[in-house]
Amino acid sequence: MGNKIQNLFLLLFVCNTQLFWSQQNQNSFLIADKNEVKSIYIDPESDELILWAVNELATDIQEITGQKPQIISTQKPTSESGIYIGQIDETLFKNYKKSKKDLSGSWEKFSISNEKNSLYITGSDVRGTVYGIFEVAERLGVSPWKWWADVHNIKKEKLALELPKEGITESPSVQFRGIFLNDEDWGLQPWAAKTFEKETGDIGPKTYEKIFQLLLRLKANTIWPAMHPSTKAFFKIEGNKEMAQKYHILLGTSHAEPMMRNNVDEWKKETMGDFNYFTNSVTINQYWQDRLNEIKNSKAETIMTLGMRGAHDSQMEGAKNAEDAKNMVEKIITTQREMLAATFKKPITSIPQVMIPYKEVLEQYNKGMKIPEDVTLMWTDDNYGYIRRFSDEKEQKRVGGGGVYYHISYWGRPHDYLWLCSTQPGLIWEEMSKAYANGDQKMWIVNVGDIKPAEYDLEFFMDLAWDINSIKPDEIHQHLKNWAAREFNDKVAYEVSSVMSEYYRLAMLRKPEFMGWSQTEPTTQIKPSDFTTDEAIRRIALYDALMEKVNQLSVSIPEERKYAWFQLVVYPVKSAAYMNRKFLYWNLALETTDSVTKEKHLNSSKEAYSEIEALTLYYNTELSNGKWNNMMSMVPRNLPVYQPIDYANLPKVAENKASNPENEVIAIQANEFTTQKQAKNYNWKAIDGLGYSNVAVTLFPLKSEYFESEKPSVTYTFETDKTGEYEVEVRFIPTHANNSDHEATISFDANTSKTFKLNSYDRNAAWKANVLRNAAIFTLPVKIEKTGKHTITIEVNQTGIIIDQLAIYPKGQKKYEIPFE
Repeated sequence: MGNKIQNLFLLLFVCNTQLFWSQQNQNSFLIADKNEVKSIYIDPESDELILWAVNELATDIQEITGQKPQIISTQKPTSESGIYIGQIDETLFKNYKKSKKDLSGSWEKFSISNEKNSLYITGSDVRGTVYGIFEVAERLGVSPWKWWADVHNIKKEKLALELPKEGITESPSVQFRGIFLNDEDWGLQPWAAKTFEKETGDIGPKTYEKIFQLLLRLKANTIWPAMHPSTKAFFKIEGNKEMAQKYHILLGTSHAEPMMRNNVDEWKKETMGDFNYFTNSVTINQYWQDRLNEIKNSKAETIMTLGMRGAHDSQMEGAKNAEDAKNMVEKIITTQREMLAATFKKPITSIPQVMIPYKEVLEQYNKGMKIPEDVTLMWTDDNYGYIRRFSDEKEQKRVGGGGVYYHISYWGRPHDYLWLCSTQPGLIWEEMSKAYANGDQKMWIVNVGDIKPAEYDLEFFMDLAWDINSIKPDEIHQHLKNWAAREFNDKVAYEVSSVMSEYYRLAMLRKPEFMGWSQTEPTTQIKPSDFTTDEAIRRIALYDALMEKVNQLSVSIPEERKYAWFQLVVYPVKSAAYMNRKFLYWNLALETTDSVTKEKHLNSSKEAYSEIEALTLYYNTELSNGKWNNMMSMVPRNLPVYQPIDYANLPKVAENKASNPENEVIAIQANEFTTQKQAKNYNWKAIDGLGYSNVAVTLFPLKSEYFESEKPSVTYTFETDKTGEYEVEVRFIPTHANNSDHEATISFDANTSKTFKLNSYDRNAAWKANVLRNAAIFTLPVKIEKTGKHTITIEVNQTGIIIDQLAIYPKGQKKYEIPFE
């Protein structure tokens, strides 16, 4: 008893000490209460963008407190307590020494501090200052999605900014951070043309202004504009270029659009001929030069994409083979760089340039394509979130550095995912952190489709790009919880984050868009799923539980955030649930011979489709009083998975796929290893929120490393009371190695083992299967001759290999799903 009292006393002492030091290390700055609001002081020479951001902050404060700060132009600080905002080299901060040394000459850096009861928000440059302003706004509870997801400010009587005692100083981990607007045909373009910007009838300056404002609130700085045939070229719409200049957004173009051109809209084959450099180089060079002449005297900041592909995301025209294409691209890049240097009258090394080895261009690069050292090499994922290649040791030394073009939305084979956004944040964290660890830190661009409904994934990506250390591998769920607290309130944060985490986890096994078990390019028709009857019932129940939780939480969402709640949680979660119900109840109907049960399941399937229709109709017609009309399509590209099921022509199912309950699977989650073997200071750690297990494990640190003799491994143990023929199945996350040479040796009881080559190749059948289920699955047949304890050891040849789940099945009794619980 005495020890317990002593321990309790010690615990209280520690807690009180921590609270004391926490309070001591916090610095609270009162911005407004019911009696007063602090004034904002800016230099009269402040850049117009800083003035805009200051007014945005003042408006936010007014919306929260009812009082709008006065914005005072001055070059001298006053004795009054206030908020001082601007670039560190402005006259207003002439005598402010605190941040001058830290900020001067830096790229997009800012400092926020409370000095003598005045708040100082200072930046090294214009964008850095703006990011500092919006950092303050977010810390006050203002969402970056204030306009784009209707996260309206909630009123408070008292508004104070809590800062660490030493203040904060931040600068970006990645220099160029931005988005690619792509596949905009069913959302962003019709919404802009028919709802938001009717006067332009397209994605024009009014729409881009809102996009650029969002990017600045997310601390991003780069845009690859929309470029599909549905949309006019960015430079052809008056005001677009000027809007980018106004908001200091850097302009770039995608992998298929060199030299700031939109080939889809701007290359006219009838008058210009073929987009074939082998036969039409003079016309193509002039086409590029014309764009350079158009922007050379403007203030537009650009990142020039070099090289050449086909006119629209296709292979180079005229090349006989990859070697032929490689040689020609090298010549083209030389010509392009000569044009850039001559037009802008600058050393070529001072002009930001990027080369993107995407799809077949990666094959050309791997054949030895020579790219000038100052050009950024921008690697890509396989369109499904798995980066194809990272900078190797030699490439990491390049002056131009490395970058990543990443997808959280995609049109193409084996199947689009343009409707909902369900890429698991843990996967984004693992792949982008791995890229950063391997030197790819110059430029990150994420393909966001229409922006909506990719809000959270986009913000997560940008938070990593801004500060790679801001989210640790065991803090991914915490980031989601913090987001939920900011968007809704602290009261529901944990439960909302749990709902969204489960939404992402269930989609990791199969995205809603893939539930028809159909493919595209070429398009195939829907067919019954690979889920067993038990798995289908279980999956329906998990989604039903999510919907029930969403309904329960809805009553606790503040009125100001109801529209945001629908956009950010209700629509994606319920739409995913109903898409699963639509197909899984259809599957269940096919598997029963009881007419009453069959009819019940078919009705549930039909109702699910109707619910998706109703949710989408509300999104487009009633949500935010019609603000988002034409933004949400439930049938992008009109693929079979989105259509009503033809219940009149039911396919025959040979047998009921229910499993034998007497021979249940033994499931092991990746983080449940009993021992691990380290090598070269690499060790196994779980990543929070990755994989169907939610705790997939990989080797840390993430920097690439091969293991020759001593190889790292993890060992798992399990017990069985039955003997016989079994199969050990291991599910890996389908990541890629630079040389496609990931290998793992799976051993059972140290007497049965096999080495497996894990990587699939671009667009082959194994790769298609892997990305649709987010798993590379390998099976080791084993014979259990005695009951009791057994071991499974997995040994790997290099970093980058991720283990998600293990299972032990009776021979011939495989399942689609390894249970999570």
